[in-house]
Amino acid sequence: MAERSVRWGILATGGIAAAFAADLVDLPDARIVAVASRRPESAAAFAERFGAERAYGDWESLAADAEVDVVYVATPHSAHRAAAGVCLAAGRNVLCEKAFTLNAREAGELVALAKEHDRFLMEAMWMYCNPLIRRLKALVEDGAIGEVRTVQADFGLAGPFPAAHRLRDPALGGGALLDLGVYPVSFAQLLLGEPDGVAARSVLSPEGVDLQTGALLSWDGGALATLHCSIAGGTAVTASVTGSRGRIDVPSGFFHPDRFVLHRDGREPEEFAADPADGPRTSLRHEAVEVMRALRTGETESPLVPLEGTLAVMRTLDAIRDRAGVRYPGEADAAHASLART
Repeated sequence: MAERSVRWGILATGGIAAAFAADLVDLPDARIVAVASRRPESAAAFAERFGAERAYGDWESLAADAEVDVVYVATPHSAHRAAAGVCLAAGRNVLCEKAFTLNAREAGELVALAKEHDRFLMEAMWMYCNPLIRRLKALVEDGAIGEVRTVQADFGLAGPFPAAHRLRDPALGGGALLDLGVYPVSFAQLLLGEPDGVAARSVLSPEGVDLQTGALLSWDGGALATLHCSIAGGTAVTASVTGSRGRIDVPSGFFHPDRFVLHRDGREPEEFAADPADGPRTSLRHEAVEVMRALRTGETESPLVPLEGTLAVMRTLDAIRDRAGVRYPGEADAAHASLART
């Protein structure tokens, strides 16, 4: 693999799959060789659009394709456990969209399966691979704003979304939290790790998914994170990190920023801008590049998106849903060990 293109399979053919495939096409060391959908005509159309050599009408055929080095799973998150599981069990490496799974139990099952088969597995948390977010994290870790005291982040879409929309469908893991709230939670935990306490409230739809959710995360060291997500109103989609000696403000689109501003006590604000060479702010290429780097060096997980970090985020999302009263079909009321946290 070190001397040839990495051969990708794409599982699912929706909008995020198309966006990812378009970025793969622009990478000289990546090649889309196969695509799968449960609708053969959709797979064939996607393959023609992006130059894939093979189109499959089922997941199992893609998973069994020995010429596929890694599969990008882009189904709704309600199907991530099944889709990624089929691929890992067949010996394929996997990049799986976020939210990684419906809950921490399913996430743990995928991690165990990857370890059993010695395969690479990574959540497609593109924010963690973004060069500017990596720069922000490094500044915080280097003490640029002192000890982190608070994190604030929000992500809301205006809607309204009809009852038939996937975001309102409990069977598809609908609601604001898993689709949008995963970003504020992941941003806070990127900087502070897994919280020691979780409080949350939601406004629920008639179907029982969260239309909007507010969460307060706390750490024993004294830090707090106030987070919000919504599919009932468009928010600023900004983030801010306040420390004992300053703060960092990230403007709209905090999870794929084009700039952020560092405010250090007693000094003029400093603006950090994205390098135009890194591509458009909406590019998913950075996570693809990280996957290919790891595959070429024989790693089974990425240091940028470590599996334990993904599991920790899923535990927090479970705890938020528990506090807010959001349950998906087939979940027991006390199914997740993480919910014991206060």
